Amino acid sequence: MTAQTLESRYRVTGMDCASCGRKIDTAIRRLPGVEDVSVAVQTGVLKIRHGGDLADEAVLQQLRNLGYSGEAAAPTSGAVAAAAGPPPAAARAGGAPWWWTGKARLTALCGLALLSAYGLGTLFPSLERYAFLAALAVGLIPIASRAFSAARHGTPFSIEMLMTIAAVGAVFIGAAEEAAAVVLLFLVGEMLEGVAAGRARKSIQGLAALVPKTAFVEVDGVTTEVAAETVAVGAIILVRPGDRVPADGEIIEGAGDLDEAPVTGESVPKRKVEGDPVFAGTINGGSVLRVRVTASASDNTIARVVRLVEEAQESKSPTERFIDRFSKIYTPGVLVFAALVAVTPPLLFGGTWSEWVYKGLAVLLIGCPCALVISTPAAIAAGLSAGARRGLLMKGGAVLETLGKITAIAFDKTGTLTAGKPVVTDVVAGTRDASALLTLAAALETGSSHPLALAILARAEADKITAPPASATQAIPGEGVEGEVGGERIFLGSPQAAARRAPITPAQDAAIAALNAEGKTVSVLVVGDGVAGFLAMRDEARPDAVQGLADLKARGIRTIMLTGDNRRTAEAVAAGLGIEPRAELLPQDKLVIVKALQAEGLVVAKVGDGINDAPALAQVDVGIAMGGGTDVALETADAAVLHGRVRDIPDMIALSRGVMGNIGENITIALGLKAVFLVTTVIGVTGLWPAILADTGATVLVTANAMRLLRWTPRRQPS
Repeated sequence: MTAQTLESRYRVTGMDCASCGRKIDTAIRRLPGVEDVSVAVQTGVLKIRHGGDLADEAVLQQLRNLGYSGEAAAPTSGAVAAAAGPPPAAARAGGAPWWWTGKARLTALCGLALLSAYGLGTLFPSLERYAFLAALAVGLIPIASRAFSAARHGTPFSIEMLMTIAAVGAVFIGAAEEAAAVVLLFLVGEMLEGVAAGRARKSIQGLAALVPKTAFVEVDGVTTEVAAETVAVGAIILVRPGDRVPADGEIIEGAGDLDEAPVTGESVPKRKVEGDPVFAGTINGGSVLRVRVTASASDNTIARVVRLVEEAQESKSPTERFIDRFSKIYTPGVLVFAALVAVTPPLLFGGTWSEWVYKGLAVLLIGCPCALVISTPAAIAAGLSAGARRGLLMKGGAVLETLGKITAIAFDKTGTLTAGKPVVTDVVAGTRDASALLTLAAALETGSSHPLALAILARAEADKITAPPASATQAIPGEGVEGEVGGERIFLGSPQAAARRAPITPAQDAAIAALNAEGKTVSVLVVGDGVAGFLAMRDEARPDAVQGLADLKARGIRTIMLTGDNRRTAEAVAAGLGIEPRAELLPQDKLVIVKALQAEGLVVAKVGDGINDAPALAQVDVGIAMGGGTDVALETADAAVLHGRVRDIPDMIALSRGVMGNIGENITIALGLKAVFLVTTVIGVTGLWPAILADTGATVLVTANAMRLLRWTPRRQPS
């Protein structure tokens, strides 16, 4: 019998860049019983899969050895691990202000020590060297301690080690003052990195703070205010006008316009009535709502979004994995190059040892890989967070990167390009006028849950028609429904069934055929022995579908509709949307089409409900689910759009391309600055100060550039 595999989660404080994550990953993997480690730097989450005998204290001690602090959550396994959310992010989003962190206090202390050294050196020149050595020790001892701890736990080539070597070397060549200043600049850079990382972390964790802390629960007609996290599935809660909804649920009484912008970024309030779902964190702008809770606090839409984004940030993109591999070679290479710069000119060309050792130390600082290593994960984390805040969810950096390369998209029809529910498009009068026709049809269909019946009732409600009571109603399988209204026998059903009850004129027959050619379903109403008229219904295209498909075409992306529906209906819908249709398809047929597109060299995405057409979804490069925060939409596909809008697809692709462009800018900044200062250092123009500024400055610039993505907004293509 094999041992049970558990998963433990930890919140780690002090991780600011990818090199921090690498040190933690390497050290934790050395603990006995550890099977796998996942570090999400941008969210401060450490996940460990282990055999069950891993003590939390061992993990926390390992983190402390590296200079970090952490907090453990309970281990989980199997389905429990999947359902358990992160520790309450709202509680973590605040934390201590940046000026009161350990790094900020150490930086301030080092700065005071350096100022004191300058003052003491001015008053007592004979003590100047010792004053600067003391100031250097204030900042360097903690850095060196972290460096040797990281080396002891598997990471010898850390930024702290490079800094320690450079500072100690500077002392030996008589540059103690400069070494102390360089250490201070290094600490300032680390502090700024921490501030930027904290901002990125809070951008997604702040979503959790949208859920109110309390809820009004109704039990036996009595309303009690309780903690929102304690509300059970199935409970009835009251949501007052202006309040945030405390839990995911379904409206059972009341109606109102709900502002979903905090959750999905949707700018226009959405009308919600009885039977409609509501999401935790949205704002009720209407009357009092009675809501039946459908998800626990740990599994509401916001919790799942936060969890999804956190997990996504643990999944590295191909670019990020390449940078990681490159940096493992890059850092030792920098050490070798710096050593060659320091010793080659004096040994071979008669150079001055102090001059070239100084230049070698500067090269060592210039070569620190922090800016390069953080260039990709910072941009991806910001992109994932920006997308999540606008209802665009992507499961990891690999998905985010691939989306920007998409050249063809296959859409499902029903529920994706169309609304997924039919509407009455035509009311054609016969022996009765349109209003009477709708009145009688609504009377027959009252109480029915059939999609066509719901379409008729919705049209009657929109036209403010009150249906009279019907009696002796019965459904006739394969034909329709009949009953009595106002003493008259009436029937509503297919044209074939209606023709057996009343004669249909050639003109009416032609009109029905024309409607069928448009992909519409026709129901004929028979009153007595005459045709009172007929109703045409169709699952209409989403209002945004035309614009969304036009945006994709403007970006050079081929679009195709794959459906199992009949060809006539598919072609009618496709004609209105301007999309290539493929109809009457079985799941295996869709798979064949996807493979054919890929054989043409296209990168293919499929957009649908996330559960149908499994073979095609497995074959495509990216599967995108349309949904409103359902389990299916959030858990099954590579990406999901919470709005359920077609135009969100080009927005998602635009975001991906924006992120990849940002990564390119970051890499250029990181390597470009280093190249410039490397040349100027070797030729003697710059020294240690500019060297550390080049490293710190590049890291800060790269991080700040990535954070610009948090303000990303979609830009519509011209139609």
